[in-house]
Amino acid sequence: MIEVQGLSKKFGDAQVLTDISAVFQQGKVNQVIGKSGSGKSVLAKCIVGLYTPEEGRVLYRGGSFHEMDVEEKRAIRQRIGMLFQGSALFDSLTVIENVMFPLRMFGKTSRSEMEDRAHSCLKRVNIVDKDQLYPAELSGGMQKRVGIARAIAMNPEYLFCDEPNSGLDPQTSIVIDDLIKEITEEFGTTTIVITHDMNSVMETGEHIIFIHKGRKWWEGDRDQLLNSDNPELNEFVFAGSLMRQVKRAMTGGA
Repeated sequence: MIEVQGLSKKFGDAQVLTDISAVFQQGKVNQVIGKSGSGKSVLAKCIVGLYTPEEGRVLYRGGSFHEMDVEEKRAIRQRIGMLFQGSALFDSLTVIENVMFPLRMFGKTSRSEMEDRAHSCLKRVNIVDKDQLYPAELSGGMQKRVGIARAIAMNPEYLFCDEPNSGLDPQTSIVIDDLIKEITEEFGTTTIVITHDMNSVMETGEHIIFIHKGRKWWEGDRDQLLNSDNPELNEFVFAGSLMRQVKRAMTGGA
């Protein structure tokens, strides 16, 4: 579990986040949604320690991350898996070397054990016989799956996914959504997904937080989202014609 208490962040005179409090639940896909520039990515970076907030705390199992010493922070980071928006694979490393990268950084096992672990993670995301290929030789969907394999290499307690479906076709997006949900349940991770993909939200969002102009504007589950009377949330969620049809069907509107 991760808890955020009264988090505020600004850059210069620009207030980006204001007094955000939330609990991200273990074993669930927690999704943070909002328009571009709303502050959702800044929130995630504060949670993982890339930014230091001016006010508030980020608690990992009750311990305040920004008040920890270097070794305590390192221990937390070893339990965090990250899936970046563009996969962020190393172009000069093969598939197997990319997945082994966090094991080499933080692990204390032999190379053969690292390779075994990397192969196990690749198998988990249905990537086989691609060990010696380079990222440029893979499709976008396969790159994302390799990114997931790397993110789970250290058996993370916390999993952060930044726009995991960005640049993917709808069918491949479903595959990635399903993988994230399955891994969350399998490992019991506290998973936080930053997204504006409403299809993904409706498929996998068990706990949803809507950020609007740097503030937590709404919080709930998928059913509550469809029936919300929050005008800013509805404007964001039902901007597309298909989602407006879903809203009318759910509410019995014309």
